[in-house]
Amino acid sequence: MNAPPLIEARGLSKHFERPRRLLAPASPPLRAVDGVDLRIDTGETLGLVGESGCGKSTTGRLLLRLIEPTAGAILHHGEDITRLNAAAMRRKRRAMQIVFQDPYGSLNPRMRVDELVSEPLVIHGVGDAAQRAARVRRLLDLVRLPSNAVDRYPHEFSGGQRQRIGIARALALEPEFVVADEAVSALDVSVQAQVINLMRELQRELKLTYLFISHNLAVVRNISDRVAVMYLGRIVEVAPADVLFASPRHPYTQALLDALPGDHPSQRRMHVAVRGDLAQPGGAGAGCRFASRCPHAQARCAVEPPGLAPVAHRHEVACLRVADGSLPPPTQPPATP
Repeated sequence: MNAPPLIEARGLSKHFERPRRLLAPASPPLRAVDGVDLRIDTGETLGLVGESGCGKSTTGRLLLRLIEPTAGAILHHGEDITRLNAAAMRRKRRAMQIVFQDPYGSLNPRMRVDELVSEPLVIHGVGDAAQRAARVRRLLDLVRLPSNAVDRYPHEFSGGQRQRIGIARALALEPEFVVADEAVSALDVSVQAQVINLMRELQRELKLTYLFISHNLAVVRNISDRVAVMYLGRIVEVAPADVLFASPRHPYTQALLDALPGDHPSQRRMHVAVRGDLAQPGGAGAGCRFASRCPHAQARCAVEPPGLAPVAHRHEVACLRVADGSLPPPTQPPATP
């Protein structure tokens, strides 16, 4: 019998109610996440990509129960954590942590590094003062920061060093699952590569599992084992990273990859014609969220959601109308000369 995935989402949704103006009719809720199914296996990195506002960060926070879902289940080793009370969830949080996007705003400027990194240990009552100090030194060594950093404040470090402090703090309780929410997007390109390499080394050494949220497809391709593509609160395609980048099936995925610069000036792109601007989640109807922009939209797309289905030789899922032949296969660019 196969072991359950480390993290699994089933029908996960988060709807935010909008404030009602005086004498105005009630606005529909903002469907930030709307029926997401995901699995993340032990030891893998799942990349989550999509346009700004598609619900990526909300999904990451839902998986950690930093915000409460409107509907659906979140399973950790097969246990539904949405049913846990506050005390049980507090114990569960030791296994699940997050690295935030902003290395400037996520660290308290009035706390020294030793206080920042040891704070999770203090909150969870792990060890005495000497043991916590030793643990902090070990964590700083893991993230390649000097031992004398313990007495310094966040403003004394560069952006990349601050993000390393954030990573050290996330690892303080020895978690097995880490959500990296745009963890390198605020950093310079060269520093991004250093932090990505560090995260991969830590994953191998500490046997970590990542959900890596980013809008940067090049970074996602570099670090991810599988990639999930999100659009307006829904997953439209999931596949192994090399397969998805070589043969995207959903028109939205094709459009995202079409926007990437080619490896060679003479390389032709797929030239997917996406129409219009990003729709609003609150105004989306019952049909396909991408229908108003899709170059292959059919009449039924406006009223009938396509769903996801297995696609041969992909080991994963894509838009049902791709799988059943209702949409044409992707046009592949020629090989780079």
